[in-house]
Amino acid sequence: MNTSLRRLALQQQGLGQTPVFAAGMAGSLQAIEHLGYVQIDTISVVERAHHHVLWSRVPDYDLGHLNQLVAAQQVFEYWYHAAAYLPMRDYRFALPQMEAVQAGNSRYFNRGDATLMRDILARAKDEGSIRLRHIAKNPQDQSGGWWNTGPARRSIEQLFMQGDLMVCERGGMEKVYALREACLPSGLDVSTPTTAEYAAYLFDTTKRAHGVFTWKQLLHLKTGTAMREAMRAVVDERLDAGEISLITLENGAQMYVDVALMQGVASSDTVKILSPFDNVLIHRERLSALFGVDFRIECYVPAPKRVFGYFCLPIVYGDSVVGRMDCKAHRRSKTLQVLSLHWEQAQGATPEVMALLEQALHRYAAFNQCSELDAAVLQRM
Repeated sequence: MNTSLRRLALQQQGLGQTPVFAAGMAGSLQAIEHLGYVQIDTISVVERAHHHVLWSRVPDYDLGHLNQLVAAQQVFEYWYHAAAYLPMRDYRFALPQMEAVQAGNSRYFNRGDATLMRDILARAKDEGSIRLRHIAKNPQDQSGGWWNTGPARRSIEQLFMQGDLMVCERGGMEKVYALREACLPSGLDVSTPTTAEYAAYLFDTTKRAHGVFTWKQLLHLKTGTAMREAMRAVVDERLDAGEISLITLENGAQMYVDVALMQGVASSDTVKILSPFDNVLIHRERLSALFGVDFRIECYVPAPKRVFGYFCLPIVYGDSVVGRMDCKAHRRSKTLQVLSLHWEQAQGATPEVMALLEQALHRYAAFNQCSELDAAVLQRM
């Protein structure tokens, strides 16, 4: 059973044998709308995670697609479980969090300077857009992360999180902000969803994107009795309707499965190199139960305590996560270097998998704009 469920999970994520999304920018929009979000990350030892997730799924993906989709008002930036690109059609479901920040109910985004925030909004209105460096006077504002910032960064990020400002484009990783009304398409539904509507949205997004999912996954980082009760009502309704089924795996883990997808999914013999922030990996408990892999991103772990590497990339072959490797893109020499490679099984990989991995690495190097591949470590496996 686990094999068929893993195939189903990967297929629903757009990671099966055959692409499920169109090529080019249309496919990028399809992927974001299907997945529900694509996480944004700043780590750049290899190409950044938001591009990697789409490249893994969309034929002819281009790094310019996200900026173009934002400019076309088809996707927007906000917070999902982390900073993310979201479908514009789902904008109203970001409103509860925006309203909570505005009401002062955020633990992290509540330290903006009221006077400076008014000045930022006035300037954005007068000039059409604004960047942090246009208002930052404190060096902390220019270089600090959200946990170590000056007043300008805190103020502009609070305005973003409470929905007064939106990101209208990026220059690299630098955000360009504009007033909300300049970024939203006309006719968009901007009514705040009820708790029941929000629960249904979370359920539908998870079912569509994953096909196989857990109760904990449905409520990832969502708290409160009202939300739990609303989600329980949605799940019970869908179970009663025969839309989903509750299955117990051989290891005792319980998963909900989309009944319409249980007709069987074709096997795959491809190798895919994923981002550690890929949507299929983000729920570690589900990943462990379904794929038998305990995956942890070690970039936040002190170097002496790392086991696999700073930014290990999971390797998927067929329906299994078979390994992980640490890579670095050397931009000056245009060389992608494989720093380390670890197989999940002690016996390593077959010659067939090694050959497929090498082919995948050449494609991945090209995606990283590297013309050379240093994969000497593979020869030692």
